[in-house]
Parts: sequence; structure tokens; C-alpha cells
Amino acid sequence: MAAPTTSLVGKVAIVTGSSRSIGAAVAKQLGLGGASVVVNYVSDAKAAEEVVSEIKGYNAGGSAIAVKANAATVEGGQTLIDAAVQAFGKLDILVLSAGLMGSKPLNDTDEKFFDDHILSNVKAPLFTAKAASAILPSPGGRIIFFSSSLTGASAVLPNALSYVASKGAIEQVSRVLAKDLGARGLTVNTVSPGPVDTTLFRAGKPEHVIKFIAGQNPNNRLGQPEDIAPTVAFLASPAAQWVNGQNIRVNGGFVV
Repeated sequence: MAAPTTSLVGKVAIVTGSSRSIGAAVAKQLGLGGASVVVNYVSDAKAAEEVVSEIKGYNAGGSAIAVKANAATVEGGQTLIDAAVQAFGKLDILVLSAGLMGSKPLNDTDEKFFDDHILSNVKAPLFTAKAASAILPSPGGRIIFFSSSLTGASAVLPNALSYVASKGAIEQVSRVLAKDLGARGLTVNTVSPGPVDTTLFRAGKPEHVIKFIAGQNPNNRLGQPEDIAPTVAFLASPAAQWVNGQNIRVNGGFVV
């Protein structure tokens, strides 16, 4: 029997929140592997079209389209699934990289702030995965959630309360779905980056805090989106058929 391939030629993927940062790097990596990719954006159509153009320029066997949808809502997730089927006829891979990363300590946390994190980081990804699971191939379908290495870090800041709580929840969702959907040959995994140098990460943080966080890594730097994308591409590939229910911390040693 031939060894499973890491090629994504012939596969169709949705990557939520993929007009910038980690999502964009993931979309490009999947496109480089030959997948056709639904590039998702909320407001920056130009950035999304740039990602689409780059993927089409690879000539790796796939294609790409940009789709406007709010992936922090159940309706937005369904919009992306419908677009994938309409454009490419099917869906093989769902990468749920969109998320909210607010920063407030307990005394400043109100219900809306907390609820927004649960909606964006737990409810919408869960119900998008539910909708996708009905059409993902059995076996061979891939669902990849995103969490954070902060769920296992001792040096977590108090203002990460709502963010870390929501990410801990999606890790448990992933574990349960791996058993549930695994019976059909789908795999469900979680990728948990450490601190990554993105606009979302830098928001609200003074430079000395950013430098302190970077110093917690043995490489003395923040991660880059391109550090995360290859792991996602592997999990999306046929070669990862026996990786299911795992939380892969891609953090350069920030959490060990």
C-alpha cells in the first residue's frame, strides 16, 4: 500500500478569517499544496482578493475565491459552505481560524464582552463544523479548530480571561467531535499557536509587554503566521489520517 500523501490536489477548503494574518498564511499554504480555497473576509475585500490572486498564481492545481461572510455567526459559516459547494462542487477541509482576542481583566469584563468571545470562538465554529460535517467526505474529511497555547501556559495575564475561557471550550468541543465524527472517518484536530505577531495580538498591548512576551520564547521572538500554516496543511492532508482528537501546540517552545 502506498504511503498517504501530503498533496492537497483535488481538495476543497474553507479557511475562515483568511484575508490576513494566520488565516491568510493558512489559505496560501493550502493553495500551495494544490487545494482550491474559499478565502473568507468581513470588510477588507482588497486583502482577500490579494490572497486569492497569490493562490491562483501558484499553478499548483487548485484555485481560490473570496467570500464575504461574518464567520463569527452561524449564518456566516453556512454562507461559506454554500459558496464552496457552488464554486467547487464539494468541501473536504474546514479550517476555523477566525476568532476574537479581546483583552480585559475581570473587573472590566461585562456580559457582552464575554458573550462575544463565546459566540466568535465557540458557538460559530461549532455550528459551522456541524453544517460542514453533513457534506465532508466519509472517510477523509478534515475539521481543524484553532485554540491558543495560553490554555496551557502558567504565564497567562489576567486580561486574557474571556479569550482563554473560550479557547479552552473549543478544545473540549474538538475532543468530543473527534470521537463522534471519527466514527465516519473524519478527523477533528486543534492547532494552538503561541504568541504570533499579528494585528490582533498587538491590539491594546504596549511595546514593553510585547517584548516581555517574546522573551518567554527560547527563540526570543514572536511567532509568524508562516510558522503556523505548515502544521495546518499537514493536518488537512491524507497523510494525517491517523491524527485525530489532538491539540497541536505550535509555539516554538513558549509552552512545553
